[in-house]
Amino acid sequence: MQQILNSWNALETRRKVIVILATVAMVAAVAGLARMAAKPSLTLLYSGLENGAAGEVVRALEQRGVTYEVRGGAIFVEAAQRDALRMTLASEGLPANSAKGYELLDGLSGFGTTSQMFDAAYWRAKEGELARTILAGPGITSARVHIANTGGNPFRRDLRPSASVAVTTAGGALPPGQARALRFLVAAAVAGLQPEDVTIIDGTGAIVAGTEAEAPSNTAEDRSAALRDKVQRLLEARVGPGNAVVEVTLETVNESESIREKRFDPNGRVAISTETEESNDTSQNAGGGDVTVASNLPDGEAGGGGSSNSQTNRTRERVNYEVSETEREIQRAAGAIKRLTVAVLVNGVPATAADGTQSFEPRPDDELSALRDLVASAVGFDSERGDVITLKSMAFEPVEPLGTAATPDLFDRLSLDAMSLIQMAVLAVVTLLLGLFVVRPVLAGSAGDAPASLPAPDDAGGFDPMTELLTGEIEDENGNFVPAPLGQMGGFGPVDQDEQADAVERLRTLIGERQDETVEILRSWLEEEEPAR
Repeated sequence: MQQILNSWNALETRRKVIVILATVAMVAAVAGLARMAAKPSLTLLYSGLENGAAGEVVRALEQRGVTYEVRGGAIFVEAAQRDALRMTLASEGLPANSAKGYELLDGLSGFGTTSQMFDAAYWRAKEGELARTILAGPGITSARVHIANTGGNPFRRDLRPSASVAVTTAGGALPPGQARALRFLVAAAVAGLQPEDVTIIDGTGAIVAGTEAEAPSNTAEDRSAALRDKVQRLLEARVGPGNAVVEVTLETVNESESIREKRFDPNGRVAISTETEESNDTSQNAGGGDVTVASNLPDGEAGGGGSSNSQTNRTRERVNYEVSETEREIQRAAGAIKRLTVAVLVNGVPATAADGTQSFEPRPDDELSALRDLVASAVGFDSERGDVITLKSMAFEPVEPLGTAATPDLFDRLSLDAMSLIQMAVLAVVTLLLGLFVVRPVLAGSAGDAPASLPAPDDAGGFDPMTELLTGEIEDENGNFVPAPLGQMGGFGPVDQDEQADAVERLRTLIGERQDETVEILRSWLEEEEPAR
């Protein structure tokens, strides 16, 4: 402690101020960094919550004694407890959805509530209940439902209710199958609402299910893109991603056609009815006393009687036939495939030469033939229609990647927090600086304050350091160096103990002001050879 006080008293005022300021700065820096190191690393728990839902989450965290921090509309907790807290709060229904359901009707009283007020509260409750049901679906983080009710308007009969649903998913776009399920869910919950009158909008702002989304896209470009993606997936399964380029050109029929045809086959007769008619006619005539020409003959035969008989039979048959008839009506809409052209470029295979150089060679013909058959089956190749498939194997030009590849760094491999590592590094640097520029100079100065002891001489007379400490040359008033008498300090007589302490102090000050010269003198003394005895 005495050495530290002596070193402190030997310093100048300016250096004392510098040491004090440096010490205060070091203490403040160490305290601040220690506080930062002791403070837990916080990570995001929830953000974007409404005030009511955020208040419930904060109250639950306070009840559990969890360290948290609120920054704007976000809640941060310790990284080690985040996942466990999310599961625990979710089991308790937190954060609660801001949409209210049928509990809105509980606050309505019979007094002062008009029918318009009740209808508005009822539809709000209906929308809230539907939003709660939609939020129970997988991957949906938020949902809003809007129902356009027609009401009881007796003067308009063609009004139909409609609805719109806006959802936000955790994985991007909403799948079309889930969107159709939501349409039927909302339509079934509202009387008179049809599924086609419900529009679904996802978090990207796109219409997943609705009037525009339901219109089928049957253009040549869309069909070509679908065929291209199909062939691309098929080829990349064999040659690898990025080693195949597919282009599909589809020529379609742009005119619509309606054909109605009626044919009769005369050889294809079918009897549908037969009619047979038979008739018999019989007549008989007997002789009488009538005067005729015969009665004037001489034989006298005219006077005798006679008779005659007649009979007629008729048969008629009628057969009705139906002629075979074929009637056909054909309607051909625009969009039929007229001609299909597919161009496929496949990357070559790498080959290593004898000298170790890398090159690309075309793929074998049998492999290209197999790939061509797969492409033909995928696109529905028809040679009679004039379809063409061209498949070639060539070496692709290498594409230089833009930027740098993302590789796991040291922080990821060590699974450490970057902020914790930075705090540790800063603490290490501060400790090093404190040791080099504060502790080391103080220790060095304390060790240099003690005067070096001289060995005792060999003669019997002894050596008195108090009287014979300085025995070299001294500088006189004219600037010349003259030998000083033994046992004197500057020729002013014997040196007492107080004068010796003052001389030592002046010598220390002189060495501090002329450090370079002192070092050179010490180096010359060390390099000087010891004379042989």
